[in-house]
Amino acid sequence: MFAKAIVLTSLAGAFLSGAAIAQQAPAPQPATPPAASQPSKPPVDGWAGEVAPVKSTDGLTLDENQSKVVKIVSDYFSALNDMKGNFVQIGADNKRMRGKFFVKRPGRFRFDYSRPSRQIIVSDGVNMAIQDLDLNNEDRLKLDDTPFRMLLRKDVDLLRDAKIYEVQQSEDQIVLGLQDKSPDTPGRIRLYLATKPTLELKEWVTTDAQGLDTRVEVSALVKGEDIDAKIFKIQQLGAHRTTPN
Repeated sequence: MFAKAIVLTSLAGAFLSGAAIAQQAPAPQPATPPAASQPSKPPVDGWAGEVAPVKSTDGLTLDENQSKVVKIVSDYFSALNDMKGNFVQIGADNKRMRGKFFVKRPGRFRFDYSRPSRQIIVSDGVNMAIQDLDLNNEDRLKLDDTPFRMLLRKDVDLLRDAKIYEVQQSEDQIVLGLQDKSPDTPGRIRLYLATKPTLELKEWVTTDAQGLDTRVEVSALVKGEDIDAKIFKIQQLGAHRTTPN
């Protein structure tokens, strides 16, 4: 899952808010403002910022089979407790960034990007921080302003909480496109889950306001192993940092 995020990211992402993000940074330094067309730093893409809206504001009217598929995905996320694995983030420019991720429901996740990026995306269950250790700055926003909220809450119910705009089911895959029903959470996400040999999150995709996709693929998933809650604490920049195994 997770991402953006999501893993689970994605679980879920991307992800993912049209709300403004308050950036916390060290003392001001002279800098040349980037051109308006310059893309965000790769790790931020698909995790925060303006996200393309769904054309239909109401989502699909689900038939019985589609509702069953959505419930299957809800039950999958509801059953997740602790999970960790590897991820690959693929930006719109096809640049790949790799790392490890950790999830502890409800609401906590951490994505550690491998060098040379030195980026960390971490949620403590209330806030999500996107930290750049090289530049010594971070973007921070409320977890409730991202689609991760509905995927990692204590009681996951996508039929209740999400607008569904895409449902596909094949012999070996489920694709689910969704957006939080809350008007304060405009981000959207498309989930891909394998169904064989068992149901498992494989990747998620978010689309920014320019129509560019960010994809996060997850692998080597380990579930049920207790993960130390301390690694989900948002640590101050420049301080001695705890690095998960």
